Amino acid sequence: MNTVQIGGLVSFTTIDFPGKLAAVLFFVGCPLRCAYCSNPHLIKPGVGEYDPDKVLDWLKTRQGKLEGVVFSGGEALMQGPAVIDYMRSVRDMGFAIGLHTNGFYPDMLAAAADLIDWIGLDYKATKTNYERLTGINVAYDQMIKSLDVWAKTKKPAEVRVTCDPRYVSPDDLLQIAQDVAARGIKNFAVQRYIPHFEEGENKTNPEMRNAFFDNDKLRGKIDALFETVAWRD
Repeated sequence: MNTVQIGGLVSFTTIDFPGKLAAVLFFVGCPLRCAYCSNPHLIKPGVGEYDPDKVLDWLKTRQGKLEGVVFSGGEALMQGPAVIDYMRSVRDMGFAIGLHTNGFYPDMLAAAADLIDWIGLDYKATKTNYERLTGINVAYDQMIKSLDVWAKTKKPAEVRVTCDPRYVSPDDLLQIAQDVAARGIKNFAVQRYIPHFEEGENKTNPEMRNAFFDNDKLRGKIDALFETVAWRD
């Protein structure tokens, strides 16, 4: 099996894989440079802190106790065929496979789709602001391709938006929700932006961050588009 680089591990979660008791593996490397990245230590490719074989040995001890394993990052699919091989090894143990992804690698997602049971996909902004937020001019188009790849599988997904008011407005959020619903996705999540790394004059305030959550009209329109909508504070 090709080597993967694992930079972090959460041994138990009830929230990262809907309906499953799961572990989370954080893979090293990400092509994006998002302004509000919550895992900046995982951005640069390199040797991970966890031995992949020892992680597999540990997962064997979790059989019958955990139901799933989430592949997160960074961006797990950046590691290419090696991470697909690793997914297969984990799935062969009887675990369901979840994936948290920014959608930058639609071809890899298509190649791994048969192994993956559920994805959480980050739809970061409208196309107008995507490059400004992520630093990559093709990131929006790649994400949309991934969204369409997964929609064709008819498997469960959650598309989520982190509402950083520097890059997303309430009108943008509704536009994104309508686009996602039109593609057949049933589950949507709106995540409150938490300002960990703001500097200088380009700062947000509580009123700006609350604008999405305090707008009952907006919430009603978005709730009506999906089977489930999670408003995450």
